[in-house]
Amino acid sequence: MYEFFKNLDRRWIFLMMFLSVALPILLQLRFPEKPTGLAEAVFDEIEELNEGDPVLLAFDFDPGSEGELGPMATAFTLHCAKKKLKMYFLALWPVGPQMIDDTINKVIKTDFPNLEYGKDYVNLGFKPGNEGVIKVIVTDLRELYTTDDKGTNVDMIPMMDGIKSVQDFELVCNVSAGYVGTKEWVQYAATPFPDKITIVAGCTGVQAPLLYPYIPEQLPGLLGAIKGAAEYEKLVVDKYLRAEGVEPDGRYLEGIRRMGPQLVAHILMIMLIIVGNWIYFVERKREAH
Repeated sequence: MYEFFKNLDRRWIFLMMFLSVALPILLQLRFPEKPTGLAEAVFDEIEELNEGDPVLLAFDFDPGSEGELGPMATAFTLHCAKKKLKMYFLALWPVGPQMIDDTINKVIKTDFPNLEYGKDYVNLGFKPGNEGVIKVIVTDLRELYTTDDKGTNVDMIPMMDGIKSVQDFELVCNVSAGYVGTKEWVQYAATPFPDKITIVAGCTGVQAPLLYPYIPEQLPGLLGAIKGAAEYEKLVVDKYLRAEGVEPDGRYLEGIRRMGPQLVAHILMIMLIIVGNWIYFVERKREAH
């Protein structure tokens, strides 16, 4: 056995890794998810809101990070729609409006045709300036956002009545792929106005460790990478779909589905590490003799 593993051609390892990713995708394998405290905190912050409360959904990501963040954006929108909250979308990334439109088409226009643009949800679009935009809109949103993404004057949009700044939103939900994103929202919105602005977020795996120091004071809840998305998906679909006797389709289970290949690949990597260490210690023992 020792000689077999020691001399194993690395191409077999590449093949095993390929199969560990491909087979769960082809077989649509889905493994049980147990939400952690951070995912539950995100869910609870939205659950505490009342029908009609305004929520700002800031989608600061692009297609390159859609694999991790797309399911979060979908779950956030589904949750807010089910709670009958007023949804205000904006983006600080140039491709953010495309991500917003994709989510609106996937969730609101497909499953909530009764929701009316301008009364129940609005897309304010993209504004350049990175954290400079946040610094302005925390006190005066209308200074920069004079129109929505379609060019309609915000004064002509019914749901903009009473919205003067970010402080008028009951919650900010940020989906972030990096700079500018959750860290800047925390630094320039939640920190200066701790009693006025509450933020929950979803981010990529590499970004999550940079945000942990802000938990729980400036950032009550955080969804880290596809694992966080899968946990939050479970909470939302169990409460608002399965509890109603509706089995969610693939749109609302993308995070859970994408966890399948990741889980199997990680198990394979752990096994290879164990085997590699076993070979190392066997070699040392033989050399000692």
